[in-house]
Amino acid sequence: MPDRSETVVLVHGIWMTGFEMSLLRYRLARCGYRTRLFHYASVRRSPAENAAALSQRLWQLEAQKVHLVGHSLGGLVICHLLASHPLPNIGRVVMLGSPLRGSALARRLARSRWTRWLLGQSIEQGLLGDLPHCGTSAEIGMISGTHGFGIGWLFGGSALSRPNDGTVALEETEHPAVADRLSVPHGHFALLFAREVAEATCRFLRDGRF
Repeated sequence: MPDRSETVVLVHGIWMTGFEMSLLRYRLARCGYRTRLFHYASVRRSPAENAAALSQRLWQLEAQKVHLVGHSLGGLVICHLLASHPLPNIGRVVMLGSPLRGSALARRLARSRWTRWLLGQSIEQGLLGDLPHCGTSAEIGMISGTHGFGIGWLFGGSALSRPNDGTVALEETEHPAVADRLSVPHGHFALLFAREVAEATCRFLRDGRF
């Protein structure tokens, strides 16, 4: 059981509010962590801008150690944080289906002026794959889904390379900064609700491995 001075900050994905992470947040609290949610403007601001805001939020926390859990675009925001705003009390990081190598689905949407607006500023050093290196200040674990059905199918997700979670391909989550990986048979959004994902997240935050 972790010390109660350890806090987990959850960072939601694109078009989300953070409410959809409530069950995961509850399960992390059952593991013994204090939890906080970071809400940000996923489309109106770039990942770099949101990382700067996240940094300010983390400095305000009274915690000896802060772990981070990011879903999808939230993982990219965390990557920018680690690259440009490293904090001395950062612990471990778990990303859920975060396309650190860029998203083929986002590139498809960005090519058309009819759908590019859906992505807004999230494509600036973000979903198109031009991320900075995530740095070496934290151990990063990645949980990826392999159940290829999700909201991405509405925007041409059937063209994703396999395996994928319906929105993000498994290969898009691969990155040299990732210390350990876990694949689970769930879709992109379902990663937030699967008990095994929450349990694996707790293991990585505690031990640095899945």
